[in-house]
Amino acid sequence: MALFSDFKLNKQILQAIEDLGFENPTPIQEKTIPLALAGHDVMGIAQTGTGKTAAFVIPILMKIKYAQEKEPRALILAPTRELALQIADEIKKLTPYTDIRHLTLLGGIGTKAQIEALKEGIDIIVATPGRMMDLYLKGELILKQIKTLVLDEADRMMDMGFMPQLRQILEVVPQKKQKLLFSATMPEKVIELSEEFLEFPEIVEITPSATPAETVEQHLFQVPNIKTKINLLYHFLQDVEAFNRVLVFARTKKNADNIYKFLERKFKDDEIRVIHANKAQNTRINAMEAFKRGEVRVLVSTDVSARGIDVSLVSHVINFDVPYQYEDYVHRIGRTGRALQEGIAMTFVNQAEEYHIQKIEEIIQVTIPKAEIPEEVEITETPFEEQQLILREIDRQKRKENPDFKGAFHEKKKSNTKSNPRKKKK
Repeated sequence: MALFSDFKLNKQILQAIEDLGFENPTPIQEKTIPLALAGHDVMGIAQTGTGKTAAFVIPILMKIKYAQEKEPRALILAPTRELALQIADEIKKLTPYTDIRHLTLLGGIGTKAQIEALKEGIDIIVATPGRMMDLYLKGELILKQIKTLVLDEADRMMDMGFMPQLRQILEVVPQKKQKLLFSATMPEKVIELSEEFLEFPEIVEITPSATPAETVEQHLFQVPNIKTKINLLYHFLQDVEAFNRVLVFARTKKNADNIYKFLERKFKDDEIRVIHANKAQNTRINAMEAFKRGEVRVLVSTDVSARGIDVSLVSHVINFDVPYQYEDYVHRIGRTGRALQEGIAMTFVNQAEEYHIQKIEEIIQVTIPKAEIPEEVEITETPFEEQQLILREIDRQKRKENPDFKGAFHEKKKSNTKSNPRKKKK
């Protein structure tokens, strides 16, 4: 088994790693760190929770060594503010014995403090693409000294439409630089990006693309409607001892808010928080920090935070809704079972969502085990409007698979006409 000391790291970094309680690198770290230290471009495919952040941060710190001049020498790009903050936190943990300076550039907050920090001198920039380009175009960010460029969560960057901005960034950073690209999955868009972005890369693939962590126990509950989903969620959350740190994922901001409002009435005010894109940046950061510290037991979220929370002791991930971006399922459940800890992922599925679960199972190459709804949970009747929405969604799915499908309503009307030919031609 490899040791961090095998990598010939400097004593300042080794001391920080020792303080964190780590002795053996994870598989992605063991394979990536030597390649990055040797100067290779690297494409790393690894699911969340495998330690990939340290896999690119440690080589960057080794190359920078100490604070020097004013202009940054490493640029790390992340698709979301939450993930950028997570990366910055990792850098902070690994640099207490160095004078290396790092700065996080995020949208949603004022630029004044960020610009002042840049003028004082920075060694590592962690940024979202939009804010980074904004400050560059204003002439506040100079990139001439960049030696290492990292794209983290490249698949999410593609999903969020960052390709034009990434091309702009590639044009303004020095050509002679090392490039590292990391992704949890490898769809066609990421392959296209890697071909454009990397030069003769070394490929490190720790798990097959879109494979959930082996430490996550998965359960599927077939639930007829939203009210029953709420009843089932409430039933589980009453077990405070077992469900001690829970992430609840909703597909929409409206659903997230509705879940939060219900739970807020049932539990103590400080037990439950909700975050999504409409929440102010400080509200999101404070909620996540409180969740990390264990002060908040249940965090309700949309997929905005699926890749931005690094908490090693999340007991459960509950998918209140099934994600329509199928790779997001892997990212969601990857929030539990981290750092070789065991975790449980539960997914609530209505009739219309079964189609998407089948697609997810094809991608992850796993049949998610079905579980029974506990007898104590009330299974309510599905309201007419919700049932109509479900049936329309099923029709849409069938038309997607078979363009000749006319729809259940059409079939019903056709059947009624045959069985009851009341009108004759005059």
